[in-house]
Amino acid sequence: MKRIVKQAALIAVLATAVASAQQTLINAAGATFPYPMYSKWFDGYHKKFPAFAFNYQSIGSGGGIKQVTEGTVDFGASDGPMTDVQIKEFRDKHGFGILHFPTVMGADVPVYNVAGINTDLNFTPEALAGIFLGKITKWNDPELMKANPGLKLPAADIIVVHRSDGSGTSYIWTDYLSKVSKEWETKVGRGTSVNWPVGLGGKGNEGVSGQVQQTPNSIGYVELIYAVQNKMKTGKVKNLAGAWVQASLGGVTAAAASSKEMPEDFRVSITNAPGKDAYPISSFTWLLIPEKISDPTKKKAIKDFLAWMLADGQTMTSALAYAPLPKAVVAKELKAIAKIQ
Repeated sequence: MKRIVKQAALIAVLATAVASAQQTLINAAGATFPYPMYSKWFDGYHKKFPAFAFNYQSIGSGGGIKQVTEGTVDFGASDGPMTDVQIKEFRDKHGFGILHFPTVMGADVPVYNVAGINTDLNFTPEALAGIFLGKITKWNDPELMKANPGLKLPAADIIVVHRSDGSGTSYIWTDYLSKVSKEWETKVGRGTSVNWPVGLGGKGNEGVSGQVQQTPNSIGYVELIYAVQNKMKTGKVKNLAGAWVQASLGGVTAAAASSKEMPEDFRVSITNAPGKDAYPISSFTWLLIPEKISDPTKKKAIKDFLAWMLADGQTMTSALAYAPLPKAVVAKELKAIAKIQ
């Protein structure tokens, strides 16, 4: 009997070893903004198809663009679309292009830790731009007082917290500030990394969340799910239509619905969208997939994953505070998968 048990155990070990040896590992890196969603997707896909596993490094969009360009990962991820210059750099290096595949939609939210304030604050575009430019330096500044009548805001210095790493969350934030403030657009601009006029740096959405929670009278920006998970105060933002809007799945969906038609390369911005219900700091986030994948097994796995992500994967988004893609975008992407050769 003991011999039979030992044999069975040996067979199980050998079977595990064979399965592991046959497993295809796909390496990816990039955005922290959608990391909670990607973790759930990659784990769920692996459980359904054990022959394929994903190793995703949440290092920020700048790192994802860099690594996919250098060819050290199978694909990258970014919350800001690659620029024309970055796409040219990729093509010059590899001899073929790179494709953008939107995955979900999410929102950047202002998070804050203000002594004595236990309610949601209202932020005008002018206030957010002024704070991050270093021009609004006190919590009781007239711009903030005007937007929050009846609240006794402290005469305390505002401590700004921003990302220290190359970040798509920063791209979304700076893209928004560039649209609502000419001074920001001229002096700082939009990008995954910018020269911040003021503030402390935190690595990743996790780092910014931690800095704000630990620093009295601070303000920063994170992806919505990080604010939800950490039970942080998030402000309402005045949108282009003049409405005060709290970040929500509905607000993100409204932003996408009121934006212009999706271009063929899927590179589009939906910040400061015109709809009355639109949350103004919303964005798509993208996987960056090379047009040519030499390993046939990996190529099939990535194409199959994209099709699954656009179908089953979209049903998992709301539980993690992301908005699913519009049906028209999904249909367009399903056709674009064929461009991967």
